[in-house]
Amino acid sequence: MMETRLGCCFLMIFFSEWICLFSLTSILGGTKAEVRCIPRCQLPRVAAAPRERTNLERADFDAAPGEEFDVFGEEPFSASGEEELAAAELTASEESSFEVQPRLAENETSGPQRHGDHRKLSHPPPSASSASGPFPNNASGERDTRLNLTGDGDAFALRARRSAETWSEFRGGGLEDTSVSDQEEFELTSSTFPLAGDTAHNQAMVHWSGQNSSVILMLTKYYDFNSGRVTESSLWRSTDYGTTYEKLNEKVGTRSILSYLYVSPNNKRKIMLLTDPEVESSLLISLDEGASYQKHSLGFDILSLLFHPEQEDWILAYSHDQKLYVSIEFGRRWQLVHNNVVPNRFYWSRLGLDKDQGMIHLEITVSDGRSQYITCKLQNCSDGNKGKPFPGFIIPNSLVVQDEYVFIQVSVSGQAVHYVSYKRNAFYPMKLPKYTLPKDLQIISTDENQVVAAIQDWNQNDSYNLYMSDYRGLFFTLMLEDVVSTGGPEDNVMIDLYEVAGIKGVFLSNKVVENQVKTYITYNKGRDWRLLQAPTTDLQGNKVYCEQPYCSLHLHLHVSENPYASGNIVSKDTAPGVIIASGVVGPELSSVNVSIFITTDAGNTWREVFQEEYSVFFLNQGGSLVAIRHTPLPIRHIWLSFDEGRNWDKYSFTSSPLYVDGVLGEPGEDILIMTIFGHFSHRSEWQLLKIDFRPIFGRRCTSEDYITWQLDNEGEVCIMGMKRIFQKLRANVRCVKARDQYISQMSDSCPCTEADFECDYGFERQVDGSCTSAFWFVPSTSTRDCVTGDSFFNTTGYRKALSNNCTEGSLLKYSPRQQKCPSQAPRGLQLFTSEGTFVATLGRNVTFLVFLEEGLGSMTSITVDFGDGTAISYVNISSIDDGVKHIYNKVGIYQVSATAINHLGFDRVFLYLHVSCQLEQVQLSAPLVVIKNKAVNFTTTLRPNSVGTVTYFWWLDNKTEPLVTLDGEISFTFSKEGSHTVTVQALAGNTVHQDQISVAVYDYFRSHPLVFSSNLDDMNPGVSEWREDIGRVVKTCIVQVTGISEDQLLVTVLAGLPTTAEVFIVPERRSRNGAMNEKWAHLDQLSQVLLRALNQDLIEFTVKPGLQVNVYATRLSPAPLVDSSDSGHSGTAVIMLVSVVLMGLAIFMIYKFKRKIPGMNTYTTEQPDKEQEVIPAVTSIAVPNPEGDELTSLDHVDVQLDSKSRGYLPSHTDIKLSDEAPHVF
Repeated sequence: MMETRLGCCFLMIFFSEWICLFSLTSILGGTKAEVRCIPRCQLPRVAAAPRERTNLERADFDAAPGEEFDVFGEEPFSASGEEELAAAELTASEESSFEVQPRLAENETSGPQRHGDHRKLSHPPPSASSASGPFPNNASGERDTRLNLTGDGDAFALRARRSAETWSEFRGGGLEDTSVSDQEEFELTSSTFPLAGDTAHNQAMVHWSGQNSSVILMLTKYYDFNSGRVTESSLWRSTDYGTTYEKLNEKVGTRSILSYLYVSPNNKRKIMLLTDPEVESSLLISLDEGASYQKHSLGFDILSLLFHPEQEDWILAYSHDQKLYVSIEFGRRWQLVHNNVVPNRFYWSRLGLDKDQGMIHLEITVSDGRSQYITCKLQNCSDGNKGKPFPGFIIPNSLVVQDEYVFIQVSVSGQAVHYVSYKRNAFYPMKLPKYTLPKDLQIISTDENQVVAAIQDWNQNDSYNLYMSDYRGLFFTLMLEDVVSTGGPEDNVMIDLYEVAGIKGVFLSNKVVENQVKTYITYNKGRDWRLLQAPTTDLQGNKVYCEQPYCSLHLHLHVSENPYASGNIVSKDTAPGVIIASGVVGPELSSVNVSIFITTDAGNTWREVFQEEYSVFFLNQGGSLVAIRHTPLPIRHIWLSFDEGRNWDKYSFTSSPLYVDGVLGEPGEDILIMTIFGHFSHRSEWQLLKIDFRPIFGRRCTSEDYITWQLDNEGEVCIMGMKRIFQKLRANVRCVKARDQYISQMSDSCPCTEADFECDYGFERQVDGSCTSAFWFVPSTSTRDCVTGDSFFNTTGYRKALSNNCTEGSLLKYSPRQQKCPSQAPRGLQLFTSEGTFVATLGRNVTFLVFLEEGLGSMTSITVDFGDGTAISYVNISSIDDGVKHIYNKVGIYQVSATAINHLGFDRVFLYLHVSCQLEQVQLSAPLVVIKNKAVNFTTTLRPNSVGTVTYFWWLDNKTEPLVTLDGEISFTFSKEGSHTVTVQALAGNTVHQDQISVAVYDYFRSHPLVFSSNLDDMNPGVSEWREDIGRVVKTCIVQVTGISEDQLLVTVLAGLPTTAEVFIVPERRSRNGAMNEKWAHLDQLSQVLLRALNQDLIEFTVKPGLQVNVYATRLSPAPLVDSSDSGHSGTAVIMLVSVVLMGLAIFMIYKFKRKIPGMNTYTTEQPDKEQEVIPAVTSIAVPNPEGDELTSLDHVDVQLDSKSRGYLPSHTDIKLSDEAPHVF
């Protein structure tokens, strides 16, 4: 049972009514309506899939006749008659003719394409919207079918021309009914109703309830493709099966613009209309089948709806901002369930599988590239009430909840690993054949406790392989290779696989064989496949020469992406053995010269019934057939067959030819009333033409009206272990079938034969039909849960198909053998994190998952050692299905191990886990000025200082390619002068931080460390911008006091406390080419000027009013880059104290020996309030004297500072320099 999801596409199947979507556009003087049923928007889907019976089919409901719908044009043949309800929309262009295109479909359709359960487990994101917003959806435990509207006028015209050309190729040359125009003509009872006043409307949605109800609702609207919104709408209601209609615009409000129509799948009397959110956001709710309405305001815009499969008033609504809401009052009130819900990844619980009927399965986005699978209670989704069935993160858009199974994907070492949970138990990896490396995996079906999956392997591009599983969905074996696939809209994939309705185990599929597409059929659910036998004669009775394998019948099994290609096929539960499809006879499948073929014995023999494009419908629970020709010209006739398509009678349904746009059948199985949608001319209004077939069937059927038919496969009557006999109406009997007579079936079991067994997991079928072990498979002698002393069934390489009902015979070699559970040491132990990565965050839970492939699971203890001195043990592996959680308190790389032990041995596996914390900042430190061709060290500081493994990327010397290191320090030599930018990036986990500095490179320079008065430390916020501002202020003060050129000064304030700085004096640009002695002497003299100013407290600045900071020179090393003390003032005090001691010692030595030192002259300024000061030594970076190793000194420099005019120094341009080289300190 599957939910029907509303809101993605235009065509959707309701449970017992159709909602129809039509499109109107001009087509070369005629009309054409196209329908293509492709995967729905709820999930990426596989379009052609096995057919699953609906909930109504399984239940014995005595419902009234249902309805069917078809829209003409794109495919040469479509059929209806499914008991599910459908929806469609007719859209029209400005030329007022008709065309319909599909968008997404997922459920059984009324057309020839039957879609089953398709849930995609791959990455492409699902679409939940269209050009016009939310789409009417339905949920009834069924799959829904939806239609897409294309609004490209040019595309419409192109399709019209192509269609006209295609039809002209067929016999008849475009003349209406020329092939059988000489037949006797009968008349049908019909009535016509025009939708007056809606000529401009280009969309319509129709709801026909059925179930003994004569009510039909139709919503017509004008959709403006330029603005992308609905601008006009009308609501029509009929209470007499469509004979007349009443316009209800006054009842819903003349100003209300209606966008979509919804119907409760469990109570067809409950109708919901959605208004255009551009005008107002509200719902109109009717509880009396559309007779009256109540308006309720909405606080959000609905994108899609999901009705509960049993509770008629429970609805989930998904909004444009990824929020999920719930209503338990059929939309009157809404409550927020959860934020950040992944589109279309929410599911209702299923009674009998989930603990609570009001539980919701959700996939939510937790971070970029990661999602989480959670469960919530209906009206309480708080953190305390959330369940986490899978303990880790999953790949986005991978959650699928379908019947007994839940599917997810997990990223492990960069690879997607597919997991499955059976009956809501623990998750286990899906076991595919070892070297199957899926690029894409799609769930086709979950019928009968078996999963059918389509997998695109690593070496496939346009085809998929089909696999089927055991009952748990764990072990998969090959079903069919190289099945044709095509890409559909919204990144969906369509697989050429069709399950025949009414007969379990019969499938049709198109397979690529030596670059040719051929159609194959299976009667035992994929164990054996064969080609289709071509008809023996054509429609004219000419013999057909077609010999297999060179020639056979090939069918179109899905609606092609090409809007002009054939591809419709239909079968019906109420007509077992009858399949109608379009195809060709020849060496391969083609879209040229397509005919309509029918089989009445489930595919053994086929007959050609039309050589032109027709849509075929089932009437009277499959007892009769109706065919309507596809043509761009107006028509008056339809064709009926009462003998399974062997003969056709011609009936007129209108006196005036009608351009047919679509057909809507009464919901249910009876199908005795139809409505044809069309128009008489290009500019005319829509005409709703009702056809009543009841007068044709004069009485109720009796037992004498039936014959028996036995299913066989080329004469073999034991199929899937059973002999099956069905009842059919006799040919040309015109009676109304009763609902309890339409599918009478008798069966008898057959003894098991080799044909009833398929190859088990790890075994492959050979040419002679036997199953032998694959080269990569090592057969196990027990199962994981096998307990010593007990017994288990060990595989012989074969397994009986799950749906096979044969009785056990003497073929013991195919049946599993009962053996005693042997004692076995554990083997195949696996250990990984729930996130599938080797990285964890400090202080957060890490979940480790442990799996054991072989060994005595219940008697094998598991020990997990986390590598940080802690370990935990479990008595058996079943105790840790939910994973093992642990928190690390220190960063580092940890060796995590898991050990499985029993009395026969042990198995151990290791994992190396990188535990890190969030990197907040990286800071790069280096000298502001460096000397050319001398190595300089660059150092990084991290915050916090320990974050685990860090990778550093360095961009040096203005290069574009980085240097990668694991160390935060690097040494580099610059070979050119100038300014160089150095950038470093630190990568820790998924976090990257960057810092950047500029380095000036010179041949020579002078530098002096600076300290500040301690009051500046109180103002230091520790940010780089503040240090830059202080450095700029200091530089400005030095320039003003000393007169040194701004271009020759560089000041950098160092990080940390106490606040320190360094000043650099660099050469003038104009003096780069001068003599080296002059350069050194000039810099030396400037240093003396700077130091004198610093020693006399001439460099000072104001940080804020009342706070003045002094700058001092010091011979001590600059302050550390990072403050490691608690007090910032103690360091400054020590520096000042040591400076005073050193100054005193220097004064004494100079006073004692000054006359003995050549070239040394000391100048002091008398200050009444302080002792004499001397100029401390200059810190410099020296360049060897090319003349020799001896050093010379400066001549006297007569510079006198005026102590009374503090702050003034003569310009350095007036200083005279000697020819001697400077001192080197």
